[in-house]
Amino acid sequence: MKGFCSLLLLFLTFSALAQDDKIYMFSYFKGNGEDGLHLAYSRDGYKWEALKDDQPFLSPQVGKDKLMRDPCIIRGGDGKFHMVWTVSWTDKGIGYATSVDLVNWSDQKFIPVMQHEEGARNTWAPEITYDSKSKTYMIYWATTISGRFPETQVTADDGYNHRMYYVTTSDFESFSDTKLLYDPGFNVIDASIVKNGKRWVMFLKDETREPAQKNLKLAFAKHLTGPYTKAGEPITGNYWAEGPTVLRQGKRWLVFFDKYRDHRYGAIASTDLNSWEDVSEKISMPKGIRHGTIFTITEAEFAKIK
Repeated sequence: MKGFCSLLLLFLTFSALAQDDKIYMFSYFKGNGEDGLHLAYSRDGYKWEALKDDQPFLSPQVGKDKLMRDPCIIRGGDGKFHMVWTVSWTDKGIGYATSVDLVNWSDQKFIPVMQHEEGARNTWAPEITYDSKSKTYMIYWATTISGRFPETQVTADDGYNHRMYYVTTSDFESFSDTKLLYDPGFNVIDASIVKNGKRWVMFLKDETREPAQKNLKLAFAKHLTGPYTKAGEPITGNYWAEGPTVLRQGKRWLVFFDKYRDHRYGAIASTDLNSWEDVSEKISMPKGIRHGTIFTITEAEFAKIK
């Protein structure tokens, strides 16, 4: 019995170390995205500190405007870090690069995901979600196609009327045909999708301008590529929010977002995805941080970066 207790204690010790061997990382941009990728880190998920004196880790080289807005980084099934980003306000594709250490990056690639659509006005805020079951990646983004979805067309916000589109890939070399991912019946941008048990959760922005919504909502699906449910009620408050990114701490969900009219970041927390608490006053973020994503690395990986 004594030997069993010793083994149990050893197991629990290693489990605790494994749980602590995690650093939260935040990829983001500043200004208009001209200077490139910025990274911040946190040990508790609330207090964030910029790395490299808030200087960029990677400068944009592809696309019409050569911007690096909305950088989304995930760790793939191959253990590498994969990043996509918005390259331009009006281009028909997105940027892509990969890295094994977040410092040294591959050559940047322009993926022309909307090139086939003559009326496509933009390709904004792409994200990647990995499906470990099918071992495929889904890249998804918001696009306005002129004349499409006239039932929600307005003149405000430069007449943008977005829906979510996607492609899938297993190697970032070949891609499926572009398809419509989500039409919630309103102008939608900034989707971010994570797995929760047997279902997928889409955090999204209702971009409706008349009457103004500009809030975050949830939709659910059994499969990564959908179909997704009707969007629920707003989970954010009486302010304009965009660019949601999710951090999981056990049963606790933390959703960070850009309060872009207030020039600051906000955060809400929940344990059931139904009731949400505003925890914006508990977080601290690097000055000027804009729309990005949260992912994790190990202490060993962090030591090499720092």
